[in-house]
Amino acid sequence: MSTDLHTRQRTADGTQRNTATHMTADQSPADKLSALLSASSTATDSAPVAEPMRWTSASATHVGYVRQHNEDAFLDHREQGLWAVADGMGGHWGGALASQTVIDNLVDFVRADDLADNVASLEQRLHQANRQCAERAGPKRSMGSTAALLFAHDPFCFFLWAGDSRVYRVRDGDIERISRDHSVVEQMVRDGQITEAEARHHPSGNVITRAVGVAKTLDVEVEFATTRPGDTFLLCSDGLYRHVEDREIATALADGELDHAVDSLMKLALTRGGTDNITIVAARSEYYH
Repeated sequence: MSTDLHTRQRTADGTQRNTATHMTADQSPADKLSALLSASSTATDSAPVAEPMRWTSASATHVGYVRQHNEDAFLDHREQGLWAVADGMGGHWGGALASQTVIDNLVDFVRADDLADNVASLEQRLHQANRQCAERAGPKRSMGSTAALLFAHDPFCFFLWAGDSRVYRVRDGDIERISRDHSVVEQMVRDGQITEAEARHHPSGNVITRAVGVAKTLDVEVEFATTRPGDTFLLCSDGLYRHVEDREIATALADGELDHAVDSLMKLALTRGGTDNITIVAARSEYYH
């Protein structure tokens, strides 16, 4: 079993589920890390992997078959252990600018030795993007973007997100969605009003409740987990997961080379309609040999 920085809760049917500790916006980076580490102290798993790991990654984006413009943007910054997907909103002018604003604020990130400093820097960069989007939109326009980030700092991986772009992890063939959508339908699923299957085709599926640039204050959700060699992470915009099932993502990522996996997932989403922009970023941890 892995050492995830999650508290373990057993449901009535005996299934163990991970309930990740949420880090609130008013906590300092040090306090956030302290809270998560404290929550993990009761975990029953073995100690984190201490050996350094190398990372491989692959990424792609496609406008799809319906949209005229691609309002997605992504970052594959393997040298700094940082990957990101942003899905813009507000039409071509606003959406494309908003998603690129998110990426522009991340592209010059250089990792520091201190763990808390790295997480603080990434969160601050998202807040900066939030302010810039509001300034560029002005009083008569609206623009915004989702943001989903993966940051690797051995033996941990950090996940920062706002909106409904997703982060998945595939481990030993099993897929887990790390992020929770900030959306109307996600809340309906949590409240038991609709099922996951119904959420996929719900008419309010595009209504998100949190994003970069849409409010004066941005609430970034941040979590992290320990990493094992062989863990594969996938970040994507909703153009992928609205057409491709989780199990199909797991199968593709377990199939070998990440370039091939990203290509096959992209082709699958396009074959099924390509009704939105599609962006996929995959990253895998491995032992140095």
